[in-house]
Amino acid sequence: MTLLTHAIIIAAIILLCCTAGCISTPPARSPDKASPATEYPSLSIQATPVQYAEVNGVRLAYREFGSGEPLLVIVGLGATMEQANDTAISVLASKYHVYLYDHRGMGHSSTGNETPTIPLYADDAASLIPALGHESMHVYGTSMGSFIAQELALNHPGRVRRMILDSSACSIRVPETQFLLDYVESVAADPTAPPGLRDEARAMLAWNGTKDRLPGMHKDVLLVVGTEDTITPAVLSYQMAGQINGSWLVRFEGLPHAGGDIAPVAYGRTALHFLEMDASR
Repeated sequence: MTLLTHAIIIAAIILLCCTAGCISTPPARSPDKASPATEYPSLSIQATPVQYAEVNGVRLAYREFGSGEPLLVIVGLGATMEQANDTAISVLASKYHVYLYDHRGMGHSSTGNETPTIPLYADDAASLIPALGHESMHVYGTSMGSFIAQELALNHPGRVRRMILDSSACSIRVPETQFLLDYVESVAADPTAPPGLRDEARAMLAWNGTKDRLPGMHKDVLLVVGTEDTITPAVLSYQMAGQINGSWLVRFEGLPHAGGDIAPVAYGRTALHFLEMDASR
């Protein structure tokens, strides 16, 4: 499929806005029936060897897949590499060199001595990119991973090429994220919760958000969200698209938070179209 064809396909579902984010797109149909996973090579995250990089005072565990331009995948609250979707990673790895990693204190990664914050997690990602031999990468962040991705793009812009924010928000202290806030507060206060998970919850509670800084995010950004997301509701991605210059928005009809777990091919193919699109057309 040619680059122009990719551009035509994605133009059919998202609207490029030259001076402001796209805030008027209709929901995209989400079932994977039209693009079965069998089109992509079989892949097992758990069967892929874990590697390690010493960065920013911690030992971060990562796995890598595929070849091509580098793409860093940033997972969400409480997730490790093993919770990522095999099919979604396979779709991305069909065209890109995908790196998937565990946050400090989670999975196979070490904890470190600093109190985790969302900007610190972003600093870890910024240090991991050159440790893996790249000056910059495309970035795909989901849920809390999208918060980290925002801080990465704002605080380390030279490390980010294009960015995808999946099930995102620019703050968890808005009325629409009350459910998320309540959950994070309960985790942070639960002495029986795993330490790494409590650290992530506390980092989210301490996060000041990015709302006032979004207009300074001078990157090509795609926001994707399910219309039935009750954790980071679609209206938040709609609002963010209006704040990020030159951004795109795709809403998947009927899908919940992190809907790529349900429709990994649809989400993955949308990401590929965006990453390969020539925005100058």
